[in-house]
Amino acid sequence: MASAENESLDHVPLFPLNAAVLPGGRIPLQLFEPRYLDMLAGCLREQRGFVVVLLREGSDVGSQAVFYDIGTYVRIVDFQQLDNGLLGITAEGLWKVAVNRSWRAPDGLNLGDAERLPEEPEDVLPSGHSELAAVLRALLRHPVINKLDLSVDFSSAREVGWRLTELLPLDSQEKQRLLEIQDPLQRLDRLSSLLDAMD
Repeated sequence: MASAENESLDHVPLFPLNAAVLPGGRIPLQLFEPRYLDMLAGCLREQRGFVVVLLREGSDVGSQAVFYDIGTYVRIVDFQQLDNGLLGITAEGLWKVAVNRSWRAPDGLNLGDAERLPEEPEDVLPSGHSELAAVLRALLRHPVINKLDLSVDFSSAREVGWRLTELLPLDSQEKQRLLEIQDPLQRLDRLSSLLDAMD
């Protein structure tokens, strides 16, 4: 795999989903549409990744998906034939990106030109947000999530916030708002408010 610094973000495949992934996160995907199977072959051949963008409206299997323009550049870390005959892949988030323009290829695949967003600050998880780490630990024990084999630094404000954004049952608009926040402490404050509202 080419280094993250050198990977081209021009004409990068875009994968609209009803789920979010952030840097360091992993997401399992099942591929069956020809456009996505071709995308996978191209990514493996060219040793490049693709961008996961959250759906604004439409379906991730439909041709008329409308998606947000801030997403996450991911790389393929595993792929295998599933019991149902579909191809399963696991994608891991590398960094957040802004899609500056997008278009649809003749085969229906969404493509775009994107730019890498600045790294978020490395803040320590404040003691006042220790309950968020506890919630995350509980979520990671779920068998489906446990299979993703996520490595989490529970002392990192951004890692705890990123993983909770992915794993909590929030609507797409809220997940996108959390994804777009560049201040990890601000994201934790928002997550704390959302969890209070769930009680």
